[in-house]
Amino acid sequence: MSMSNEKIPYKIYLEEKDLPKQWYNVRADMKKKPAPLINPGTGKPCTAEELSHVFCDELVKQELDETTPFIDIPQEIQDFYRMFRPSPLVRAYFLEKKLGTPAKIYYKFEGNNTSGSHKLNSAIAQAYYAKKQGLKGVTTETGAGQWGTALSMACAYFGLDCNVYMVKVSYEQKPFRREVMRTYGANVTPSPSNTTEIGRKILEEFPGTNGSLGCAISEAVEAATSKEGYRYVLGSVLAQVLLHQSIIGLESKAAMDKYGIKPDIIIGCAGGGSNLGGLISPFMGQKLRGEADYRIIAVEPASCPSFTRGTYAYDFCDTGKVCPLQKMYTLGSGFMPSPNHAGGLRYHGMSSILSELYDQGLMEATSVEQTSVFEAAEMFARVEGILPAPESSHAIRAAIDEALKCKETGEEKTILFGLTGTGYFDMYAYGAYNDGTMSDYIPTDEEIAKSIANLPKIG
Repeated sequence: MSMSNEKIPYKIYLEEKDLPKQWYNVRADMKKKPAPLINPGTGKPCTAEELSHVFCDELVKQELDETTPFIDIPQEIQDFYRMFRPSPLVRAYFLEKKLGTPAKIYYKFEGNNTSGSHKLNSAIAQAYYAKKQGLKGVTTETGAGQWGTALSMACAYFGLDCNVYMVKVSYEQKPFRREVMRTYGANVTPSPSNTTEIGRKILEEFPGTNGSLGCAISEAVEAATSKEGYRYVLGSVLAQVLLHQSIIGLESKAAMDKYGIKPDIIIGCAGGGSNLGGLISPFMGQKLRGEADYRIIAVEPASCPSFTRGTYAYDFCDTGKVCPLQKMYTLGSGFMPSPNHAGGLRYHGMSSILSELYDQGLMEATSVEQTSVFEAAEMFARVEGILPAPESSHAIRAAIDEALKCKETGEEKTILFGLTGTGYFDMYAYGAYNDGTMSDYIPTDEEIAKSIANLPKIG
């Protein structure tokens, strides 16, 4: 296929002046809002005062704001964004040719920064508000390591102390990701650990556990609330994070509008919801306002299928049960996912915003097995020249499947998916796939039911 005669360039770049000046808050256009966070002690919606003991003050305001559609991006954050934004929207001509599909495939590439993922979009915002508040530092959790890496970079930029609790299996499988964090000055602890009371309890209840994001969140929250001058920051799930990540979708839509492109299908990998929520936000806004319609697909691992096999209910956001309760699609806060390699998607629940949109039938979800994900990853790497992160490759798998359906039907649909980052620190996983030792673990109905049985009795 020659691209010289194509109207659409291989990469669509916005000019720096076109960088969004505001984040988009999709909740403002939702007629039925997500259910509020609940204080597990009182059983009532969390107040700003209660949340301010855990989160930065300005982030609490953003978390509770359901009515303001656009929120200004502070100039200092805009200046930092210019290091790596606007990011490119890429027409996957070579993948289309490989598949022999009439579908037109685009991907928004978020891996063109040192952290290697989209996580920096929110990390720099949260670090900025922590610095503005005069805090000494922040604590957080990280699964695959992308969020921890991004936050360590952001904290180094603002001169903040950064303490990261990294899911044990990822800590062991991804030493280079760990060392990038330490290079940027972060203190990295494998979770669960003996450094917190909650960590010790989890180790006692689940001896030898590989850990989970829920475990790491519990430890990070305890560490933040027990030290003066610290707050907890989170890389996904929360409304404030989806707000910051909306810059992905805003840029994607602006780039497509530049060439008169309208996607029929929008696909994103889904763990806690940061990438998916950010990518779809302006398109979902149009859908909510009745201005346009899109088919939106969330793709999750079959080993941790919160959307496709979870329950829509109030649950703790963490395994130690110290965080507020959130109404979401969940497998239960005690669910311990298998140590699969898509570490960033190993969270037991889903964003309350995405959960509500899914429950209303405004988007759909599918789960895919790990070996098929890496099959898609290697195909993509060989034809498009980017080694994708395992998390991103869930979206690639679904995009390929949809493009092959177009090949069968002859439909020329336009597909947009989010390429959240690169997989250069995930070679342990690629090695397992290439060696044929990678397995597909799918939790049984009994395992999920046992975890769901322990949901808190609220709402």
